[in-house]
Amino acid sequence: MAYLGAERSCRALARALPFAAVACFGVVGFLHAGAATHAVAAAGAAPTAVSSTTASSTTASTAVSSNEAHLVYLRDCATCHGADARGTPFGPSLQGVGAASVDYWVSTGRMPLVDQGRPPKSPQGRAPPGQYVADPNAQIARHPPFYPPVMIDALVTYVSRIAPGGPPVPSVDLAHSSLPDGGQIFRLQCAACHAWSGVGGALYQRAAPSLHSATPTQIAEAVRTGPGQMPAFGTAAIPADQVDDVVAYVRYLDHPDNHGGEPLWYLGPVAEGGVAILFGLAALLLASRWIGSRG
Repeated sequence: MAYLGAERSCRALARALPFAAVACFGVVGFLHAGAATHAVAAAGAAPTAVSSTTASSTTASTAVSSNEAHLVYLRDCATCHGADARGTPFGPSLQGVGAASVDYWVSTGRMPLVDQGRPPKSPQGRAPPGQYVADPNAQIARHPPFYPPVMIDALVTYVSRIAPGGPPVPSVDLAHSSLPDGGQIFRLQCAACHAWSGVGGALYQRAAPSLHSATPTQIAEAVRTGPGQMPAFGTAAIPADQVDDVVAYVRYLDHPDNHGGEPLWYLGPVAEGGVAILFGLAALLLASRWIGSRG
């Protein structure tokens, strides 16, 4: 209804100030485009989740033996972490880090560290097995996982056997979660680094990554294990029954219920003020030029 009212105002302005109406209609078109983009993104969210689940269940039909996981660990992980997972000069020990930490690093593609020149068109973005060895000097960043889900599960189980201890992979239940409670905790504990919209942010000599690509399990794992320079949040900071609330809110940030049209990339009031000044000044300049030409 707000868009219809804006269109009527622009048509009235068109009869009085033809040049200024051009800028006004531009603003209305911008709002329409933003609303349509948001609707398409929200409508496309569900099919994406279904296809991902289908792919995982299809891959899960192929079992991975403990011996296969052992060989993959020796090939891709032992160079830095050691054959006994006690660390080397190139990488830390995995003793006591926990299954949640191993699953997070491997499922987000941050591990193993491989040559950045891997074929970009390899299946699922993974390097062909055995083609690249671990590279301790590679940049740690999120990538598509290098292994299928069944191999990741097998590696987590294998590392947990040779390096016991630490938090297990959390079980996430979003059915009984609370978005308001999750939003309050997120703004209190997470927004300072990851920004209020979850897009990440620049910090001193580091950067907090965007949260939009993380799965519910990965979000819960990061909360409990504190990957990289992120602090681990224990039950004193975020109780067990509130982790699901935080996960639900972070997932909500992927497709938030925006009111008022185009969110302008969630950059905040600076971008919103900039667009308002740009279109507002353009309308005023056009109007003043038209008035001057009529005088």
